[in-house]
This record gives sequence, structure tokens and C-alpha cells, in this order.
Amino acid sequence: MNWADSPEQAAFRARVREFIRDNFPASYNPDPEAEQSLEPEDVRGYNWPVDRLCADPDRREGARRWAEALAERGWIAPHWPTEYGGAALSAMEEFILHEEMMRARVPTVNGIGAFLLGPTLLAHGTQAQKAEHLPPIARGERTWAQGFSEPGAGSDLAGLRTRAVRDGEHYVVNGQKVWTSLGHVADWLFVLVRTDLTADPKHRGITFLLVDVATPGVTVRPINDIRGADPFAEVFFDDARIPVANRVGQENRGWYVAMDALSFERAGIGATIKFEQALARLVEYVGSAEGASRLREGWDRGARQEIARRYTEVRVLYNIARYTVSKQAAGAVPGYEASVNQLFSAELHQRLARTGAQVFGQHGLLWKGPDAPLDGAFTHLRLDSVAATFLGGASEIQRNVIATRGLGLPRS
Repeated sequence: MNWADSPEQAAFRARVREFIRDNFPASYNPDPEAEQSLEPEDVRGYNWPVDRLCADPDRREGARRWAEALAERGWIAPHWPTEYGGAALSAMEEFILHEEMMRARVPTVNGIGAFLLGPTLLAHGTQAQKAEHLPPIARGERTWAQGFSEPGAGSDLAGLRTRAVRDGEHYVVNGQKVWTSLGHVADWLFVLVRTDLTADPKHRGITFLLVDVATPGVTVRPINDIRGADPFAEVFFDDARIPVANRVGQENRGWYVAMDALSFERAGIGATIKFEQALARLVEYVGSAEGASRLREGWDRGARQEIARRYTEVRVLYNIARYTVSKQAAGAVPGYEASVNQLFSAELHQRLARTGAQVFGQHGLLWKGPDAPLDGAFTHLRLDSVAATFLGGASEIQRNVIATRGLGLPRS
């Protein structure tokens, strides 16, 4: 396949690079201690939803100015219609925009609201819901988190138990969500709740609701992870009254709305560029004088082949991402390809982290400090990778999707 830019795409790529160079705030510097998020589109040291609320006035102002610059071009939600604050970019232009942002190591803005909820509201929302929620997302003024997973209902999402009972023009919601990414810094949540206890199969009794975090009865608590960070939260609902007007789609049909929401995930270019840059830094480091003093003795026995394999796999991942976006550009809706991308990316994440550990040996255990190779980048990568094969869908689930939807194999 030839993934070379067309003349129009090359010109757009040049405009994106120029925009980043001229508009990214010089004072918006990465925070070396920031560990809040595990999302593949994250650039180490930045976390825009956290930065916009942080106590550091420079970081807070930098996050505001960056969002303002992107919003002026409609590039927070680049694929949305212009009437809601987007730029109506094509699928390939959106892909190029995010590729160049990752290559420049600048953060995206409002990810889950712009790339999951926004398209869902465009497809299923009422005119009132679109008018209320889409423009603040596109301006970087309102952030969202996804409230799907529950204790005992992660991979088996249809088994969720958070209950919503209709009471006039409200639903009374009781239950708990867990592993809600950046839920503690979000303004709103989109959640799945059970509205029919007798539905068979279970997914037919689920409803999709929009929830203001400030609603009485909603409590959000950060969860600390293996790195000492708090990238996600648990959310408790205690007789929280949610307006029926906040329901997206029909009652008991929220499962289908949620599946559409998950199909809007990006083509995976963020992880590709992140891994590509990490591998390039590793190759450069092992050839340097500083690197030579910190490499594990005998590191090159087998490690060279492993580095070559990782390079090949990164190129494969890039081609998967380009293939996925090419389907979107042709008007098709990617199906099992998203699972191929997620599975391959997650397992490559772990293999790349192990390759760094193989090269650095005991030095690869250092989190930070003058003796930490590459400022501990591969140590951080290794701890990040622990969650990779269940974050966003367990590998077992992804393989089932590929088998049934991609290969047409029977379910049993």
C-alpha cells in the first residue's frame, strides 16, 4: 500500500506544522512529574484536563491558550460540522492533524468529549442536547468522562447493575462506576444504567444518560494506581435525580448507543507515534557514550534482534492505523479493525517495555534521577503497560470480536 500524502494532504500537513509552531504557548511546558493518564493519545508530561485546573498559573494559562487556539480553527473537534464548532475535516485530514500533534509532542484537548461523546450525540442526540453540549466541548470549556465499567461488570459490560428508576421527568439513579478515566476532573459523565431488570438478553435493559457531576447524590473519588498517580476514579450514585431530557436514544436501548460511541475511537495514531518515538530514543541512546555506561552487560545478545522486531511491529501498527482511517475516508464504518488495532497496540506496548528492560537491566528499575536511562522513560512505559491489555477492552474480548466479526467464526 502507498500511504504517501496526496498534494492536498501534504499542503494540509504543512499548515498543521506551521500552526503548532506559531500557536503552542511557549510557557506551556511538560510537567516531568505528571502521571495522571494512561490514554494512548497522551504526551508524557501533559494532561490537558488536569492542566486546565491545576494550581500552577502558568500551566493553567497555557492549557487555556492552547485550547483557545485550537478552538478558533475548529480543531478541538476537527471532524464535527462547523455549526457545532468543528472544522468539518475529512477523516484523513483529522488523522494528519493528530499525527502531527503527536510528533510535535503537544497535547490534544478534550479527547473523550470530542471523539466519543460528540459523534454519539451527532448520531443519536436531540437537537436540544446537541445545542447544549457540543459547542462547550468544541471550545474546550466542558470536559467529559465515560461511566461504563462497574465492579463485576468490566469486560462483561452487559452485567452492569447501576439502577435508574423513572420518577416523572427524572430518573433516580443508584449504584457505582469504577475505573472512570479522569472522572475526578470531568464536568459531565455519560453513563450506562439499568432500567429493566427483567430484560433478556441483559443488554436490552440498559439506558444511556448524560450526568452533570455537580448533581446532588453524585460523588467522585480518585483511585491511586501502581505509579502513585490518579488517572481514574470511582463514581457513586445515591438517589441522584437525572432529567429524562438527558437520556440519549430510547429507554432500554442505550447499549446500541454505547456500541456506536465505542466505534468512534480514533485510528490509533497516538500510540503508534508514541512507540515510534520511544524506540528511536532507545536506538539513539544505546549508541551514545552515556548509554554505554548504563546498559546491561551483554545487553546485545538477542536485544538487537528484539529492537529490530519492535521497529517492524511499530510499522505494522502504523499501517493498521492508516488502513482503518482509509476505510473511514471511503465512507465505511470500521468494525473489527478497531479490535485488531487495540489488541496489537496493547501487546506491542508490553513488548516494547520488556525490550527496554532487557537492554537496561537493573538501571531500568530507576524511576528518575541522574542514573535513570532516558530519564526513566522505559520504566514509566513498563508500569503504564501493565494495564494495556485490559484498558479499553481486555485482549480476550478483542480476540473474540476479531474471531466472530472479522473471521466469521462461530461463537461456540
